[in-house]
Amino acid sequence: MPDTNIGTVFDDGAADFERLAPSLWNPMGNALVAAAEITMGESVLDAGCGTGATTIPAAQYAGPEARVDGVDLSAEMLALAQAKASTLALENVTLHVGDAAAWSGGEPYDVVLSAYSIFFLPDMDAGAAHLVSNLSPGGRLALSTWAQGALNPFTDLLVQECRRERPELAGPLSGARDNSERLNTPEKLTAWLEGLGLQDIKVLSTPAQVQLSQSLAWSLVMGSGLRFLLPGDPEAAERVKTAFLAQLGEEHTLNADTLIATARRPEFLPCRPIRHAARAE
Repeated sequence: MPDTNIGTVFDDGAADFERLAPSLWNPMGNALVAAAEITMGESVLDAGCGTGATTIPAAQYAGPEARVDGVDLSAEMLALAQAKASTLALENVTLHVGDAAAWSGGEPYDVVLSAYSIFFLPDMDAGAAHLVSNLSPGGRLALSTWAQGALNPFTDLLVQECRRERPELAGPLSGARDNSERLNTPEKLTAWLEGLGLQDIKVLSTPAQVQLSQSLAWSLVMGSGLRFLLPGDPEAAERVKTAFLAQLGEEHTLNADTLIATARRPEFLPCRPIRHAARAE
């Protein structure tokens, strides 16, 4: 990933990101919150909360007396999340511009959520260990990540066209993609969570297919980390767009297969941060 402020990049893509909310982010956010089994009064941290696809249902499950904090680097995405919370009169939601990998709410949380965001942490192992340290003993971590094969051939076609304009993409694409591949099977994800000292791990494979028009397909590019692949020159980026959408066709069925994992911090043993959790091959 280039040396660019990721929050600023997602600011620029907030409106495009939100266009996918009804068909992708909201249904999968609801699934993650349901898996977390949030109950009335529980405190919740939504790490990398984006436009609130998990924050809003989490706040509804937790009830008006609960503390629900959403943290994200993108102020524009948080503005969209705040508009949703205000519309629904959810006064238990507090949103913060900040780095989830360094966040501390002052008091531990009963639940920490991470929806398609854990793999964006530059040091995923250390960042995840920090999130776990925000849990109270017995607290739960619930996260979603892409399953093996998800987003393909969508991303492969985009990379193919970007490489025509950016030959340097022949090398490794991004740390986020590498991180995602470390978690993309139930076995890998379970082993990684065990390496963080967590217990009672459950991983649910969640198949998902999303129909994309060409307009929505390009919004997925511009509203996600995929926009990092595009060339900086506007004319070159437009050539990529034209060629990519031609390859994709008028309608595309996106493979959005997802893994949803829940795990618990031990009740009595301290969860010691592990800087580099064991990798599952």
